[in-house]
Amino acid sequence: MAKPEACAAGFADWAAVCAFALTLPATELASFYGTPTPKVGGKAFVASGQEPDTSFVLMTSLDAKAMLIETQPETFWETDHYRGWPAVLVRFGTGERDWIGTLIARAWWAKAPAALRKAHPGLSH
Repeated sequence: MAKPEACAAGFADWAAVCAFALTLPATELASFYGTPTPKVGGKAFVASGQEPDTSFVLMTSLDAKAMLIETQPETFWETDHYRGWPAVLVRFGTGERDWIGTLIARAWWAKAPAALRKAHPGLSH
């Protein structure tokens, strides 16, 4: 039997991230730097990134990125490639799945067109 904390662990891989992201309204899989990526309104809010075997990219503000890396470095991190860019790396299989899902929904919200945000106000938090 799996330990309870293992059941609550974050997303296992890129396929799991995509499957979750595609449940968000008006999200489609489209090319982003040559890789199929969930997008809303033509904009990526998550991506497979430069470390596809260990992590995925979550689009976020620089302030949120700094807070996430400082408070949960076992889950959130960056490489030089992402330094100064509004995106953070999220390690597969770490962190609280519900919390990471909330962050993905917030990233969706930040990229979604105004009409979609108005139609789905509950995704802002």
